Amino acid sequence: MKSEFDQGPLAACPAPFNMARYVLERGAAMPDKIALCVLGVEQWTYGELRDAVLGTATGLLQAGAKPGDRVLMRLGNTVDFPLAYLGAIAAGLVPVPTASALTAREVAPMIATLKPLLILRDPDVECPDDPRIMTLNALRGMRDLPAAQWQMGDPERAGYIIYTSGTSGKPRAVVHAHRAIWARQMMFEGWYGLHSEDRVLHAGAFNWTYTLGTGLMDPWTMGATALIPAAGTQAADLPNLIAAHKATIFAAAPGVYRQLLNQPDIVSMPDLRHGLSAGEKLPPATCARWEAETDTPIYEAYGMSECSTFISAGPSHPTASTVLGRPQNGRRIALLGEDGPVPLGDEGTIAVHRSDPGLMLCYLDAAEETAQKMQGEWFLTGDQGRMDADHQITYLGRNDDMMNAGGFRVSPVEVESCLARYDGITAVGAAEVAVKEDVTVIAAFYTAATPLDEDALRRYAEANLARYKQPRLYIHLPALPMGANGKLLRAQLRQQFEASR
Repeated sequence: MKSEFDQGPLAACPAPFNMARYVLERGAAMPDKIALCVLGVEQWTYGELRDAVLGTATGLLQAGAKPGDRVLMRLGNTVDFPLAYLGAIAAGLVPVPTASALTAREVAPMIATLKPLLILRDPDVECPDDPRIMTLNALRGMRDLPAAQWQMGDPERAGYIIYTSGTSGKPRAVVHAHRAIWARQMMFEGWYGLHSEDRVLHAGAFNWTYTLGTGLMDPWTMGATALIPAAGTQAADLPNLIAAHKATIFAAAPGVYRQLLNQPDIVSMPDLRHGLSAGEKLPPATCARWEAETDTPIYEAYGMSECSTFISAGPSHPTASTVLGRPQNGRRIALLGEDGPVPLGDEGTIAVHRSDPGLMLCYLDAAEETAQKMQGEWFLTGDQGRMDADHQITYLGRNDDMMNAGGFRVSPVEVESCLARYDGITAVGAAEVAVKEDVTVIAAFYTAATPLDEDALRRYAEANLARYKQPRLYIHLPALPMGANGKLLRAQLRQQFEASR
């Protein structure tokens, strides 16, 4: 038997369609229900949320934007982020959410590539000066404007753009269609076990795409209540918040689970059914500790910016913590070798069929790179796995050198290119290394005439790289390991470091 999962496609996305309308449609029937609670700060009913989104849509159109125009988002960890995002989509614009941790130097090439009509900016978020900037106060003032009409259209048209790092070291702009939200319903049973009466507490910030999808839009699509901790909330405070606000589902990255478990006692959380994890592989030891402490399971999901999550465990299909999970019903997933799907039990590249409604349209202005990711009818993720007879997939690692920092995929080339400009460094390699059980960090290995001042290196990285891209270790070496063709062997950097521990 071959390593392929196909139990029939999801029903086609209806047309005409608008992603934001779909997200808020169920809530329109219960306008007084709480849609969002920023814990200890504010709450929004579905009626208030809908009015603010459509008012924002009106304001963006009055500012001169037209359907199809791009809107760059440089917003912080506040409710302004989802309101602006959905408001832009409601108006038929194409929002581009970006991580607030990015520096102005990192954002400048994005602006040049995107050519956005507007840049929505929180003054506390770095951004190059630009006449297209719309202030946060102006954006907030739009909420009370008369409601715009939903801009309906082809579900295949561009709906939003998100950035991901590639092995080239340059962030790639991933263009998604409006239909991408339609595909997320496969997660509701395949991962979440999500229902309208649920109260979903996501530990992430508003301006992280994991929070935006799992913590906000998916609960709203189902008519559930989204709970988001106030900015600055510590991981140790989360169990008390889960208990006090009767959260039924908790979502976080593996690092948050590790931090949360570093306290001696965890309060009882009687309403919690289970946790969700994504962003990086959840260590089995962390999963076991959580289950022992809380008597609830964690369900993990695997995905990527180009297709969100499509392999997962869930209440209806629990799996061992050593595997990723199984493809969600409605997906067509295979593990590919040179001649197509490999036999069950063999290693192959995890691939998504190009018919998946959640699959990206393309990389922006990169037709050749888009084509390279496609192998006939399959999109290649670049990650390796093994499928068993029950279609459960075990993750075997990346087939490139991508690093993972708190759920963000980080290109070593981008980190290396930045550090190579530092005076005194003659060569540099970056790798994700294990510093203790279940904990990995980004390390920079460099050559120089003598070891360099580590504090100065950190300050340089802080000024030029987003926090999640900054190395936590700086290691001076007499030489970097190189292959016969002169290529840096990053895997050897990692192996040598971990062998010396």
